[in-house]
Amino acid sequence: MNSNMKLIRSLLREIRAISSEGRIKDNIAVQYVMEQARAHKETSETLCKAREEMRHLAETYNCYLASLRMYKEINTEFAGAGERSVRETADLVGFKLPHDPK
Repeated sequence: MNSNMKLIRSLLREIRAISSEGRIKDNIAVQYVMEQARAHKETSETLCKAREEMRHLAETYNCYLASLRMYKEINTEFAGAGERSVRETADLVGFKLPHDPK
């Protein structure tokens, strides 16, 4: 049960990171996650296939959201500024153009 709470918290953290809404409780994804968590709450120690499927699905979504957030951060940090002119490229690598004074 403790690991389920960690998974739900992790999912909510990732949703909060990408959400543009002010209140996290108003987010439809958060409402869905909480609704599913309550519906699949473990009340006995018997193995239930539906619970295991929901756990796998939650872990998959969590991984997807975290990867998407990291991709956006990396893409923003290392995104190119578009095409450079010949002069900018030469300056970048330390070359001089033929018409430049030496």
